[in-house]
Amino acid sequence: MDRHVTFDRLHNFRDLGGYRAADGRTLRWRLLYRSDSLGKLSGADLDRFQALGVRTVIDLRYPWEIAARGRAPEIDGLAWHNLSIEHRPYDQAVIDPAVDPWRHLADRYAEVAEDGVAELREALDVIAAADAPLVFHCASGKDRTGLLAALLLALLGVDEEQIAADFALTELATARLVADWQALNPDRALVWPGYGRAPEAIIRHFLADLTATHGSVVGYATERLGVDDALTARLRERLLTD
Repeated sequence: MDRHVTFDRLHNFRDLGGYRAADGRTLRWRLLYRSDSLGKLSGADLDRFQALGVRTVIDLRYPWEIAARGRAPEIDGLAWHNLSIEHRPYDQAVIDPAVDPWRHLADRYAEVAEDGVAELREALDVIAAADAPLVFHCASGKDRTGLLAALLLALLGVDEEQIAADFALTELATARLVADWQALNPDRALVWPGYGRAPEAIIRHFLADLTATHGSVVGYATERLGVDDALTARLRERLLTD
């Protein structure tokens, strides 16, 4: 099954189903999605979205991003949570091309993992409690969304190879993400050549950093987010096949 869901204006909407956990179970299809900004939903795209039966949206962007670019449309029965996990904004368009780009982004992810503990924990609680399809997203569906996806997949028992492969699927949307940025910023130059990119190296650096500090990604979740066996069990019961 193709995990990409086709929209006209959304470029990075994906089903997280099908990944295999260490216990042999797999993530259920059509239950958990990741995406770029749902503020772009309208017209036929909105109809496609509603057909998926999503009842919970987690928006990982800053409130000022939502004010500027819009939030998911208000639909009866759709719960919307704004959990801004990033606390130190930066402009990827002007990152110095001379720096190691993937190490640089992994370091920004480390900041999110340190600063956004309350929001990350709440996101996991919301996912565990949802009783219908759910989507989480940021602006491009790459960095903040990729971090939460990696953390969640690790808690479900999915190995690093699959986590890294999922992260890198954003590469299929890079050209359209760049085109969107250029359309929104016609008077600016895109200085950083890595804009919109998502090679596996970024998330592998990040996961290695968490492991070096906390023994494992699960160790980070336990020590910093307060994730216990009960929450992990709820996530697995909800999201994994029997």
